[in-house]
Amino acid sequence: MTGAASSPILARNKRAWHEYRVLEQLEAGLELQGTEVRSLRAGGAQITEAYVRIERGEAFLLGAHIRPHLYGNRQNHEPLRARRLLLHRREIDHLLGLAKQPGITLVPLDLHLRRNRVKVELGVCRGKQEHDKRAALAERDAKREMQRALARNWKAAG
Repeated sequence: MTGAASSPILARNKRAWHEYRVLEQLEAGLELQGTEVRSLRAGGAQITEAYVRIERGEAFLLGAHIRPHLYGNRQNHEPLRARRLLLHRREIDHLLGLAKQPGITLVPLDLHLRRNRVKVELGVCRGKQEHDKRAALAERDAKREMQRALARNWKAAG
């Protein structure tokens, strides 16, 4: 990740890492309304069904659900509205060139704060086959078992 490790994570798309192979990552700003920021800070976001689409030279985050702020008034935001991503022209052109390739999808990986600004970590992804998913799960389980064995040996030696 591009510095998101030290930033507070507001929402994470764990499903993206299971469903897709992430080829490239990019951080973008997010154009939000006031009540959306308050709701995000309260933990009211869900981005597992979200994706990015580039239309008319602008990038939009679609399908992200940010619940209405609990103490909002009649000017509260729509939960599923399209949110514009703040990117430079060359970054949009680069993403558009990648997204036109067959099998490539633009997926949000997480929402996080950086210097009190909400940022989205975008992933340029390619879908995994079913056997790739099984191999990834088997590898993760093997690593977990190795860690357990090392912990048991460490306890026995200590």
